[in-house]
Amino acid sequence: MSGFIHFVLGGSRSGKSRRAESLAIASGQPVAYIATYAADPSDREMQLRVERHRQQRPSNWKTIENRIDLENVMAETAGVLFLIDCLTLWLSFHLTSGRSADQILRELEQTMLRVRKLERSLIIVSNEVGAGLVPMTPEGRAFRDLCGTANQLVAAHASIVELIVAGLPLVLKGGVNAAAR
Repeated sequence: MSGFIHFVLGGSRSGKSRRAESLAIASGQPVAYIATYAADPSDREMQLRVERHRQQRPSNWKTIENRIDLENVMAETAGVLFLIDCLTLWLSFHLTSGRSADQILRELEQTMLRVRKLERSLIIVSNEVGAGLVPMTPEGRAFRDLCGTANQLVAAHASIVELIVAGLPLVLKGGVNAAAR
């Protein structure tokens, strides 16, 4: 299986996860779904969201939860299409764990390079957070800036980049045949 990166980007509730899941189903490949949310048992509302996502996914998909070391997860598993949902939560986890933006971006770059070297196939979902209001706090602005830079980094490595608006994909890079290359 030749590797590719398909980047699915959009705002909150834009349909990006649904789009990524439909792409994974249409691929006909076995899927390993990497959920990047680090479970917090005290956040009941988020737990309900996680459970709803679990129920919507096909039962034959392998789900990998509470693993934030993306590079290792993908190196350990071959012969599957990886679906990472989502980059934004992965970034948030690392930023709130006290890592610097530079450290996080270096790790993301290494992961993207490793995906290409190992010829893994990857669909990665992320939020477009830069199209809204400027956050009022320094922390909010730092997170927005990190997300924007990380999205640019992944887009540079991706064969296909789609922006999802109102459930509709707008192809920004690549196209229908890009994944076959």
